[in-house]
Amino acid sequence: MNDRQPNAPTVSRAEIAREYGPFETSEGVAGVTYDGHHVWAATGERLIAVDPDSGRIARSLSRPADAGTAFDGTHLYQLAEARIDKIDPATGAVLASIPAPGQGCDSGMAWADGSLWVGQYRERRIVQIDPATGAVLRTIESDRFVTGVSWADGELWHGTWEGDDSDLRRIDPDDGRVLERLELPAGVHVSGLESDGGDLFYCGGGRSGLLRAVRRPARAA
Repeated sequence: MNDRQPNAPTVSRAEIAREYGPFETSEGVAGVTYDGHHVWAATGERLIAVDPDSGRIARSLSRPADAGTAFDGTHLYQLAEARIDKIDPATGAVLASIPAPGQGCDSGMAWADGSLWVGQYRERRIVQIDPATGAVLRTIESDRFVTGVSWADGELWHGTWEGDDSDLRRIDPDDGRVLERLELPAGVHVSGLESDGGDLFYCGGGRSGLLRAVRRPARAA
């Protein structure tokens, strides 16, 4: 007998495929993004690029990096207190800065369809902003503290972290309704979140200094 209520989200246990680190950081691992070759992680005073095959740090950029990270195919975007820096990943130079929508209360960040999608932790919402001006284009409300944000094949996912519990949630981008949840083991926390474009999510592990690869649920062909 199936007791699942209509419109109730699909719930399953998250499968942790691999752990990286812990890395020596001042503030743990916060934001996470993926450039097709390396996993970039915000670690407080620097951005590190981790080789997902070897687990080694391939590069390091000395930039303020205390929350979400995103990659648009060419540039990195990094939350740094109350602003978002657009960074040349080759040199580490800041090319432009815009105000962060939460004025320092932002958490995760992702790039999709020419916009930045910024998680706001205690406000429990995700805002879509113009990457050139920082203007807010739309807001999606959540019922949990929002950490990392990621788009994967047209699916909007975000991490949550409340108390000792974390999960990954796929939500309806139109109304914020939760469609699917992947529950992390107790004590395993999600800060940043990014899809690798395939079957993995990379998740920041907060103060643990760890980076985790979590299996993304398979979809029917």
